Amino acid sequence: MTVETPKWFEVRDLHVDVAGKPILKGLNLSMNAGEIHAIMGPNGSGKSTLAYAISGHPSYQVTGGDILFQGQSILGMKADERSRFGIFLAFQYPVAIPGVTVANFLRTAVNARIKADATAKNGGVLPPQIKGISIPEFRKTLREAMKVLKVDDSFASRYLNDGFSGGEKKRAEILQMAMLKPHLAVLDETDSGLDIDALRIVSEGVNTLHEHDKGMAVLVITHYQRLLNYIKPQFVHVLINGQMVEEGGPELALQLEERGYDWLREPEPTL
Repeated sequence: MTVETPKWFEVRDLHVDVAGKPILKGLNLSMNAGEIHAIMGPNGSGKSTLAYAISGHPSYQVTGGDILFQGQSILGMKADERSRFGIFLAFQYPVAIPGVTVANFLRTAVNARIKADATAKNGGVLPPQIKGISIPEFRKTLREAMKVLKVDDSFASRYLNDGFSGGEKKRAEILQMAMLKPHLAVLDETDSGLDIDALRIVSEGVNTLHEHDKGMAVLVITHYQRLLNYIKPQFVHVLINGQMVEEGGPELALQLEERGYDWLREPEPTL
């Protein structure tokens, strides 16, 4: 008898409500380590709901199904636990935090992960020798990440997303991804609000990180095919009305660009 190997990341028959309204209605998705998948769909189809459900947003109530990562259900984990487990969400609309520099924010995030990991491995108690990343080590790591992503050094001293352009906000998200080194990166409409030049720069950052870590899986959520000209998925899934209605290779994205989504919608019942 052949035993099927479990997928590295899997969404099984997922049902999610938001404010009592069902949004995801039995969604299924599976990915292997290192793969790049794209989810496309019209407005209101449930794409961002899926992203928030994966990351553990408390307003998105899972009413059925499961989400498994590396063979383990993550539904009982809070958002910070999922982050420590290796799941990262790049937001569609990143929030500005005046008074907090990019560098301080990133160092706080890295230290939180280091201390939480050490605490989890030590029976819930933080070992006294764990102080977090030293300032010299952090600066070196940050400079290396900024160099890889072609980010100017002045970026680190600016307040997080405060007065940033759309492209700069998304680059800050990718810089966070570089510092936290996730195993699964979910990009929620990263192309939203970007011009062509900013889109290319951000996409190059994602591709560079994936090139450095071949085991990192990337889930790209987008309306449009144009992002997929730069971030090349092996698989494309179409989400409409809370369910996956079509799956295929990169050619499916081109077909959607040409034909739209109407051909995949269920016809209205006739009376």
